[in-house]
Amino acid sequence: MTRCRELYEDLSFNYVKEWEGKSGGKAIGIFPIYVPKEILYAAGMLPVELYGGGDILDVVKGDSYYQSYICHIPRSTLDLGLTGRLDEFEGIICPFTCDVVRNFTGVWKLLFPNKYSRFFDQPQATSLEIAIDYFVAQCKEILSELEPITGQKATVERLNTAIELYNENRRLIRKLYDMRAEQPWQIPTTEVYLLMRAGNVLEVSEYNQWLKDYMAAVGQLERNPEDKVRVVVSGAFCEQPSVSLIRAMELSGCYIVDDDFILGNRYLDEDVKVTDDPLRALAEAYFSSQVPSSCRFEGYDPKTRRLVQQVRERRAEGVIFAAPSFCDPALEDRPYHQKGLDQENIRYISLQYAEDTAQFGAIREQIGTFTDSIKLWEVA
Repeated sequence: MTRCRELYEDLSFNYVKEWEGKSGGKAIGIFPIYVPKEILYAAGMLPVELYGGGDILDVVKGDSYYQSYICHIPRSTLDLGLTGRLDEFEGIICPFTCDVVRNFTGVWKLLFPNKYSRFFDQPQATSLEIAIDYFVAQCKEILSELEPITGQKATVERLNTAIELYNENRRLIRKLYDMRAEQPWQIPTTEVYLLMRAGNVLEVSEYNQWLKDYMAAVGQLERNPEDKVRVVVSGAFCEQPSVSLIRAMELSGCYIVDDDFILGNRYLDEDVKVTDDPLRALAEAYFSSQVPSSCRFEGYDPKTRRLVQQVRERRAEGVIFAAPSFCDPALEDRPYHQKGLDQENIRYISLQYAEDTAQFGAIREQIGTFTDSIKLWEVA
């Protein structure tokens, strides 16, 4: 965990510098929540998910280019770039997450004209054949732009190798989440979260080994269960809470048995097929096995059904809606989720978080009251 925390706190991305020095490859930053890392890896790049500076970095320069009533990620990521912390990156790719992220590439291009900047416009329609063709076309365009930068061509063989590595990665993460749901006292969410954040930076094969090593090591520990309430955390799929906030949740009497933290690493809940047309396989997987999220409109029912399913399958006793301030996708979906939970008699509490750590005390009190009330209702 020490090494995971070091990677989480390292806003100078020293691992990226070391990786480039050893491999001769290039690194590229990607915004949450989903860009197909397989195509970037196949082109010889290290895809690194960028979540800004969190509560570690005070935003100074980034606020000059964005209004204050948006989330923290764009402003603090600009601060990272303007202070030279992202110099090792060849550029940045932003998916269709929200209006702010969608427009980030334009701001980036103006400030860093010599850096690569790309908007990955993944289609919203899911039932049309043309949507698959459009997804494939987007991938081909990105590869045609990146291959001259790296000097490596993303062949069918390299793409399928990447698909196999990321399939393994998603399987390992699913296994880790299943283990935590079964024994949350044995696998604290603070540890799971730090391991996931480390995976945002690590080369995928190295990350896979870290996941295996952690699951093997934690199985040897003896940790005693406590009288805590099993909860699902929803709404933190893009801008991430700090480790301190997650720890505050746990100290408030919660076992987090499922969540949507760092959702991009688990955006596909089934393996991508290994075929002679890997780009089409990625596109088909995007439409057939993508988990519902607030970043894609497909009606409210599938998203709420997914949340209820998480609660039932993980035997959760309640839901904590925890969304970053000014996150339009999460906050717009929240009333519909709450209505669905009311219909299923599932208890919940709603809160918002920001980079300001002073709020954690109040949040801890809110969640503590919520968990205590669940225990009292059970007794009654």
